[in-house]
Amino acid sequence: MSLKNINLLLFLILFQLQCKSQKVDLAYTSEILKIIPVSENVFRHVSYLETKDFGKVACNGLIFIKNNEAVVFDTPTHDKESEELLAWLTNEKKATVKAVVVNHFHIDCLGGLAAFHNHNIPSYANEKTIELAKKDNANIPQEGFKLQNELEIGGATIMNKHFGEAHTKDNIISYIPSEELIYGGCMVKTVNASKGNLEDANVMEWSNTIQNIKKNFPNLKMVVPGHGKPGGIELLDYTEELFKTN
Repeated sequence: MSLKNINLLLFLILFQLQCKSQKVDLAYTSEILKIIPVSENVFRHVSYLETKDFGKVACNGLIFIKNNEAVVFDTPTHDKESEELLAWLTNEKKATVKAVVVNHFHIDCLGGLAAFHNHNIPSYANEKTIELAKKDNANIPQEGFKLQNELEIGGATIMNKHFGEAHTKDNIISYIPSEELIYGGCMVKTVNASKGNLEDANVMEWSNTIQNIKKNFPNLKMVVPGHGKPGGIELLDYTEELFKTN
């Protein structure tokens, strides 16, 4: 074999290895929904929203499963996707969904909420989220809290808390201590992301809110944003810097 052919062969092998390394393992996939493992107990669900300004947008939510009980953070974008997610949890994971937590009042957080209510799954949100959802004629979460709420499933605790205004007035974070993980929703940006939709944002307070979150959770292992890839504390660092006003 000539040196040229050997170099070509090595290139093809390296290219294939690179493609395999970039491939994302999926727990479930369809045309409208993907479920991606984050850890043994945590999965990211991805559904899609057609928008006027940004085209087709992939939207993240989260699933936490512990001892055959589950909590979903943000619904998929529509009821059909939510039904697929609930079927997967029931049939594949043998898990009972105990609650759905809504991050803020936009459709990429509660578009599929009716499907959860149809299955008698209680929904939780900041009181401001309920107020804004009513004004927006959106699906309305059932149980409101002022600043903080705690849920327990399968012996594990989840904290949902409003740290301040950012992407919206009502946005919260959800913290799972056993996983040292935060689901930040759309107030947290994946690294190199743009500022995104600012229609309901408080850009003057956004960076301060992120600083407040970082002070409260200095030892995070995982941060999951509302759009794009999860990561570590660097997502909070990037978001804080992105919205600095001085």
